[in-house]
Amino acid sequence: MNNFLQSIIDRDPAAKSKLSLILTYPGVKAIFFHRIANFFSVAKFDLIARIISQFSRFLTGIEIHPKAKIGKNLFIDHGMGVVIGETSDVGDNVTIYHMATLGGIAPSINSNDQRNIKRHPTIRDSVVIGSGAQVLGPVTVGKFAKIGANAVVTKDVPEKAVMVGIPAKNVGVANDDFKPYGITADSDDKEE
Repeated sequence: MNNFLQSIIDRDPAAKSKLSLILTYPGVKAIFFHRIANFFSVAKFDLIARIISQFSRFLTGIEIHPKAKIGKNLFIDHGMGVVIGETSDVGDNVTIYHMATLGGIAPSINSNDQRNIKRHPTIRDSVVIGSGAQVLGPVTVGKFAKIGANAVVTKDVPEKAVMVGIPAKNVGVANDDFKPYGITADSDDKEE
């Protein structure tokens, strides 16, 4: 738990103390409840797992399916509206901003044909997913990739790619200067 909380402090300049993270960060609470729900899901107590995940959603505004696989140190910043689907697989040290979705693309017909198949994304280690981004279907997002705000990803993303737009396109190589909201402090908002 200590490493998890420290990883958030390292990524969020607004994080002042570990106690404040525990008491006030919805992403921390969502991960805590997901660990419990996932335990019950693995033990095949699906109804209990879903009740716990829905209680967590009520408290935090973050919906993580109990069967989703979540690695170490996932930081869900702000959190409201984040959805992580059933067959999602999230690696270590991933950052996800509010309103992002790791979702499926299959319609809600022929549900029996869709059970027990991979329908949601795989997110590799150290990926950043900007606010409002939609990563849809059984795609893989490579390590250290950055998904810009409101991007819609429906194809595999290579390592260290910077993806922006609808549909998302690779516009460069990820570095530490990535701005998940698509703007910088020195942006000029004057119209030309």
